Amino acid sequence: MNADPTAALDPIAASDPGRPYVVAQLGQSLDGRIATPTGASKYINGPAALDFLHRIRASVDAVVVGIGTVIADDPLLTVRRVNGRSPARVVIDPKGRLPRTAKCLSDDGTAVYVVSTGRNCDSEGVHTLYVPSGPEGLDPHAIIASLHAAGLRRVLIEGGSNTVSRFLAAGAVDRLYLLIAPVLLGSGQPGLVLPPICEVDEALRPVTRAYSLGGGDVLFDCCFKSARGDMTG
Repeated sequence: MNADPTAALDPIAASDPGRPYVVAQLGQSLDGRIATPTGASKYINGPAALDFLHRIRASVDAVVVGIGTVIADDPLLTVRRVNGRSPARVVIDPKGRLPRTAKCLSDDGTAVYVVSTGRNCDSEGVHTLYVPSGPEGLDPHAIIASLHAAGLRRVLIEGGSNTVSRFLAAGAVDRLYLLIAPVLLGSGQPGLVLPPICEVDEALRPVTRAYSLGGGDVLFDCCFKSARGDMTG
């Protein structure tokens, strides 16, 4: 078990400035649940894990969530628990469901983007990034390319679980931070849901380090690019 969890963020700062760098995070229980059957999720993880999440936000140019997370949790997506600059806020909203009252639309000087197939958000100050839709929805790689073209190179895919799973399944994630809380929910919404495999040899095997966050929470820092030999972990 490694001692200093902030070291897990060093690869973000050291990433190649010529290409996008994508990290994802999920906070979940020991049995891989991110919410109860009723959708309750505040707070599965403890204060130390929440502090680390805010440190990730402070390390990136943009934080991305799906529209389902906005509707269910109405997150602020700011840096409040640590020192640093809040990243641009990005909502993936293909069907124009983003409420005008969403907290992420707050006029606090932070840029806000909506990713969609067309302009469907009429809130002032919101930038729309147009991404074509394929058979399985908006392509994660196309979303990252669009964000990079807008000057947002270091990107955090924060939630929800479906969005993180889609980006991971597409091979669009460089690094995954799993924040594991010392609790068993026994049922509820699962975290990562990836396409089924037939053999164990087909499983993803990222280069992984573990860090104690305090209060029993454990961070698993999973580097996928180094697992494929593209970079060091």
